Amino acid sequence: MQGKAHTARVTLYRNKGKIHARSTRGRFNSLRWAMVWLTQLVFYGACWLGWTDDGGATRQALLFDIAHEKFYLFGLVLWPQDALLLAIVLILAATGLFLVTAVAGRLFCGFACPQTVYTSIFMWIEEKVEGDHLARRRLDDAPWSARKLALRSAKHGLWLALAAWTGITFVGYFTPIRELLPAVAGWQLGPWEGFWVVFYGLFMYLQAGFAREAVCQHMCPYSRFQGVMFDPTTRSVAYDTPRGEPRRAKGGAGAGDCVDCGICVQVCPTGIDIRDGLQYQCINCGLCADACDTVMTRIAKPAGLIRFASELELAGKPTSARPRLAVYGGLLAVFVGLGAWTLADRSLLLVDVLRDRGSLAREAADGRIENAYTLKIMNLAEAPRDFRVAVSGIAGAEIVGAARFAGVPGGIRTVQLTVAVPAGEGGAAVRPIAFEIAAEQDAATRVVEKSTFVLP
Repeated sequence: MQGKAHTARVTLYRNKGKIHARSTRGRFNSLRWAMVWLTQLVFYGACWLGWTDDGGATRQALLFDIAHEKFYLFGLVLWPQDALLLAIVLILAATGLFLVTAVAGRLFCGFACPQTVYTSIFMWIEEKVEGDHLARRRLDDAPWSARKLALRSAKHGLWLALAAWTGITFVGYFTPIRELLPAVAGWQLGPWEGFWVVFYGLFMYLQAGFAREAVCQHMCPYSRFQGVMFDPTTRSVAYDTPRGEPRRAKGGAGAGDCVDCGICVQVCPTGIDIRDGLQYQCINCGLCADACDTVMTRIAKPAGLIRFASELELAGKPTSARPRLAVYGGLLAVFVGLGAWTLADRSLLLVDVLRDRGSLAREAADGRIENAYTLKIMNLAEAPRDFRVAVSGIAGAEIVGAARFAGVPGGIRTVQLTVAVPAGEGGAAVRPIAFEIAAEQDAATRVVEKSTFVLP
């Protein structure tokens, strides 16, 4: 029993040492690097985009303004009251990930996951500084020398520079990047800004520079539960066992197509052997397929010994119906529609009405009964607008004093109102009333808020 437990533990936490993946070329590698360029162009470039709002002011197009509780998305400004939209976006992202996984396995992990993207960039820097996979392995085994120290210093210096710039860019989505850079240069960062620049930069440096495949193998929860979204028709990177086995030496005849060159293992960023079957560590990057296709071309064999294929396809069976795809697709359609409706029905005017509970009712000099209210008028538009307030619900009810107020562009205006009703108004001691607030510049922008009026 002890021997079996020991074997299981070693299998689960096997230590292969540092993985120096061999570089390869092919369509999947080209697609991965296209995704690297696309994602990083968006990440590093989007914070520099500017936008002119309706009020004529220029601001950053994408900005999480935590201090003022706003999220600027080009011409759209979202507030904490729009949290439902954020929830819908998160649900769409999760459902989309489930759909992609059901169709093609861990495609997100292999091509778009930040861990994969930044690990690829860090490994590219490492290769340019220290050489190919064999040179890096020799450098690891070599004793410390001036050359090794210089190469390692150059590599880590470039890693840290990229990580620092990434941390600055990340914070640039919360503090305008054009204000952040002078603060960084002058060592005048605020406490939270300085913390997140250092934290995010070091986090990237450690994750992409040192953890690498350990994140995919042991840290990422997605690798553990992805299997529940697989079925026999899910296409993932797979080895065609009937075609490849039994393996043969180069130039051999009468055996399978696999020549047991091991290149598929050498190029794998997580260090697995795809010929052992589907494994949770596989991130579906397709690099083993690129490497194997190169070998098959050299020995004049058809490509695709390792390819994206389903279990049914490899077994030569017809594809079965996939109700889960219909479920995922239906959920995506429902939440896209719900998000579009929520955004279209979103009002740029929000109002809270609070009745003064310290003074329930008072009698004015002319005999009328008055109640005091506090209105918080939230103008979600970035342009200045004037608002007119009217009251209804009790015959003869009117606002005492000014009923027109200037709204704060993209802000909250708090106003004090007094409502009076004629003396002798009978009925219940507490009567319902309604406040109607409308923008004078846009008659369609109006809100009706209910409240109560207390009679003596």
